[in-house]
Order: sequence, then structure tokens, then C-alpha cells
Amino acid sequence: MSIRSHTSDPQPAAVIWSDEFLRYRWTPAHPMNPVRLALTMSLARSLGVLDGVETRPPLPVDDRLLQTVHTSSYLDAVRAASRIDDHTKGAAHLLERLFGIGSADNPAFEGMHGAASVLVGGTMAAAAAIASGSVQRAVNIGGGMHHAMPGHAAGFCIYNDCAVAIRWLLDQGYDRIAYIDIDAHHGDGVQKVFAADPRVLTVSLHQHPATLWPGSGWPEEVGEHDGRGTAMNIALMPETGDKLWLRAFNATVPGVIEHFRPQIIVSQCGADSHVRDPLTDLSLTVDGQRAAILAMRDLADKYSEGRWLAVGGGGYGIVDVVPRSWTHLIAAVTDNDIAPDTVIDESWREAATIEGQLLDESLRSDPALTMTDGGDLDYLPWDGDGGGPLMDGVTEAAQTRLDATITATRRAVYPLCGLDPEDPRD
Repeated sequence: MSIRSHTSDPQPAAVIWSDEFLRYRWTPAHPMNPVRLALTMSLARSLGVLDGVETRPPLPVDDRLLQTVHTSSYLDAVRAASRIDDHTKGAAHLLERLFGIGSADNPAFEGMHGAASVLVGGTMAAAAAIASGSVQRAVNIGGGMHHAMPGHAAGFCIYNDCAVAIRWLLDQGYDRIAYIDIDAHHGDGVQKVFAADPRVLTVSLHQHPATLWPGSGWPEEVGEHDGRGTAMNIALMPETGDKLWLRAFNATVPGVIEHFRPQIIVSQCGADSHVRDPLTDLSLTVDGQRAAILAMRDLADKYSEGRWLAVGGGGYGIVDVVPRSWTHLIAAVTDNDIAPDTVIDESWREAATIEGQLLDESLRSDPALTMTDGGDLDYLPWDGDGGGPLMDGVTEAAQTRLDATITATRRAVYPLCGLDPEDPRD
């Protein structure tokens, strides 16, 4: 299948949605509650982001597609765990030990195979819409299950929709796909699947692996065999905020994207980098997350003819953070950008408050008043030697640590790409 270029009259973006996404529900107290998806869509509608946008349903997914990434024995295990009966309960220890199913993170639930397959189908619908040439951009907030491994569940993820969609795009003729992951947790599953494939560049900006699960994503992880130089990891210390995060992103990511010249960019947009996320320790605001989303859109416009596939991911500020961050994401994909100071409709806030009261106490929060946290995005670009001026509101120790992270990442990856690791102009 040939890759189609966009025309001078771009088509509308594709927004993938189905109420079936809400079936991906673990336990009542589990932090990945699908109400965050419903609240995002209702907020986007209330703000007019979806005016004139017809949402598209997920595509059907079969074993043949899933087996492009996952093993047949794992699919059998997921199906077995989808039936909560005496046989499944008796084999619970084996399911957990061999396939990661049944742990506190990934408890078995009725119908989990079907629920996980629908999320894959959502990202496949987004990929197919772009590959067909009918749209340049597509978004599936239900996707982003980046931790799922070929043979086991991990980190709330059963099937790796990102990897399945990327594999499918490769089969359609794409041979330069860039995957950028801004979730607070390392995009380990996608990196593992494509570590030796030079056609896929994986980039992950995440909390330092010494301080957060899954404990991977060190700068020295640069890919394997023919894929050396096509994995890049930016490991950020806890409490990294907007200014430092944006400094790190702009000192590392654009250089490798420009060198790689992707035909499409796939973005995993986990919102758990937020300062109030209950599971992580980064300190971004919704404003910083919006800036990151717009930066990835700009990279797609500049280097991949606008082809951009965006998915959701982590994010456990279910009421106050995720709906705002991903509404900004949907707005960016559809070119209906929302001003940060936009006031949120009172009726939406009332409905979100009611939904929030139904959550486990550990996950409750009040809905925000506006689409901004008042974040300060006025960062200073990295100058190449770490000796530049100190940014306002940032401690010298934090900026020094951040610059050391930038240097470590560039030294590990840039020479493998034929780039100067010390030159900030790269």
C-alpha cells in the first residue's frame, strides 16, 4: 500500500470513540477508571471542540492482528482470565506468574479480552484513517497501553495498541515511524517490541527509572542490533516541572526527529506527569502538557507532512486533570485549539462532581474552573554546556540535574545518528 501525501485541502481529523471503551474497567478502587474517558469526551463536547466532528468507531480486531505483537499463548491466557469461574480461580497463580494477569495492577475481570481488543481497535481505526489518506491526524484517547509485553500484561495494560498499530503501519509501507511517549512512566513495551527495528524510532520522556516503576528507560537504552540509535530515553527527576520538562524536550527530541525524518508520528500522551497525579512525582501543569502536545503536532507538521496519530495512556487525576489535558489533545488534533483561560461550563462541573463522588476516596478531586493551571512555560533553551543563566522559579540544583540528563541522553544517542552530542543547534 503506497503512502498518500496530504493535499492542499486537508481533510478533517478523525476522533475515535465508542462507549465500549468504558468496558476496560478493573476494580472499583483501581486508579485506571474509564470514567476519565467519558469525562474527557463530555468536556470536549461542552467546549465545542467536537462541533462538526463525527466520531468514528473502533475497527474489529482478530487474533491474527493481535499476534503481530502478542503470543498466541498469551491471548489464550487473557481469554481464560476473561471468564471468572472456578477453573480460572484455580489457575490464578499460574496466570499471574506466567502472564502477569491477576496481580493488584492487572486483576482479572469478566470480558477483559474483548475490552482490551476494543482499545486496540480504536488505535487501529486511527491508523487506518491516516494510512488511507482520508485524514492527516487522528486521536484515540482510549489507547496508549504502552506497557503490555508480547507475552504478559503489565502496568494496567493488556494489549499494546501502540505496538500493534505501528506494526500494521509498517506492513502498509511505512518505513520511518517515530513514536514519542510523554507518559510519566517509561514506554517500555513499545521500546521492547521495536528495539532492533531501524524503521521505528522510540522516544520516551519519563520519570527517572530509579524512582518509578517499571525501572527502565535509562539514557543508555539506545536500541539493539540494527536498531541502535533508534531508541532515546530522557529520564527526568521527580518534581520536574513545566520549564525543565520543555527544556529537556526541546534539547533532545527535535534533533532526532529531524534526523530520522518520520513519515508519521505516533504520540502517547499519558497525563500522569501532572503535579497532582496520585501515582507519580513529576510536576507538570495542564499548561505544560498542552505545550508538549502542541510541540508534537508542530513536529508532525514540519517533518511528517502533518501525519500524526495520538493516543491517551496513563493519568489518574480522573476528574480534574485527565479531562482537561485530553480535551486539549483532541482540540490540537482537530485544529480547534482551546485558549488556556477558557472557563469550564458549570453544568459539566456539576456532572463531574457527581461522578467524582462515586470514585474510590483515594481518587477523588474537585473539577477545575478553567482549562489552565496558570503554568509558567517561559523556559530557557539548553545552551550546550549547562553554564547558562538560571531560569526563574527553578533551583540551581534542579537545573543542573536536568542539564546533566540532557547531556547523558544526547551523548548516548546523538553520535549513533551522526549528530554532535554537544551542539545545541542539532
